[in-house]
Amino acid sequence: MVDKMKLYNADCLPAMKEMPDNAYDLAIVDPPYGIGVFRNRPWKGRPYNKDWKIDWNDSPPTAEYFSELYRVSTEVICWGANYYGGFIKETGRIIWDKGNNSGIGSACEIASQPKDLRIVKFTYQNTGFCRADSDIKIHPCQKPVALYKWLLTNYAKPGQTILDTHLGSGSSAIACHDYGYDLTAYEIDKEYFEAATERIERHKAQGQLFQAGEVMTAESIKGRVGN
Repeated sequence: MVDKMKLYNADCLPAMKEMPDNAYDLAIVDPPYGIGVFRNRPWKGRPYNKDWKIDWNDSPPTAEYFSELYRVSTEVICWGANYYGGFIKETGRIIWDKGNNSGIGSACEIASQPKDLRIVKFTYQNTGFCRADSDIKIHPCQKPVALYKWLLTNYAKPGQTILDTHLGSGSSAIACHDYGYDLTAYEIDKEYFEAATERIERHKAQGQLFQAGEVMTAESIKGRVGN
């Protein structure tokens, strides 16, 4: 338990099978795309200086996953919608414009959009190749917290419950924490889960250094965090 968040180091599919219909108001999910693009890339920088785990991206979720996802969620935003064919029910799309014109990696990512038929765009330029925010990168597919805050602002309402079936780096959890949403999230990989929960706790601790509305002067900062 982290505030209003319930985070599980577990497989989401058996968990969803135990849930009632429409258990969550909104699912915001980022499952494996199944395209294996990270194969043979020397991903470094994971906690403890280990290589990235990449085998999870060799296969997309099953039809059973999508069936359960739509059963337990009133509305769905699913990243990688362009990879999942007829499994995606929404006809609208969200485009995350990464501002990446390097020719390396994707210039954007596509999610399903549950409100209408439109294609809407959110522009957020990463700092460096595949970087998200200025935070420590703990996952090769780490998305910006700002992206999840934009999704919550535009597609969720205060008091609604949120489901994330693939927690990954924990960006969705940080956004839900900051905006006060009740989140249930799953991450099957133990190392990614531990890295994500550590990242969330660091974020919480940083936010608690100052009370809401407090003026952050040089002296107050020095007094809270030391020299």
